Amino acid sequence: MDFVDRTLKCVECGKDFVFTAGEQLFFHDKQFSNDPKRCKDCKNKRSAQRRRGDGTGRRSGTETRTQCSQCGIETTVPFRPTQGRPVLCRSCFQIQQQAASGATASQSAAEQNGVPAEVESAALMQTTPDALAEKQ
Repeated sequence: MDFVDRTLKCVECGKDFVFTAGEQLFFHDKQFSNDPKRCKDCKNKRSAQRRRGDGTGRRSGTETRTQCSQCGIETTVPFRPTQGRPVLCRSCFQIQQQAASGATASQSAAEQNGVPAEVESAALMQTTPDALAEKQ
């Protein structure tokens, strides 16, 4: 397949730029289906803007105002909430994280004693209040 230099129009600045035969060969080898939309200058500006973000790789401006599913206060989240999934404010989220890590800690403590957590919880469920009083 022969490639020939082509002139394209940048969607950002409207200037014409050359899509070289070498670039076309590269696009063909990588199986890119679309031609470039921006000239090199606009592409470099766009890349620089994306890199200058907050350092986390998140795009700025994606904050969404919503209500916390647990406490009901208005909060902002860095994503668009989806239907049917709970959205938590920062404090409710941290409480939930601490509760989840506490459950993990108790499971690992049981396993450190050489008793699998499932066996220990099953034994506790079968223990009657009278048996607990006798152990004390």
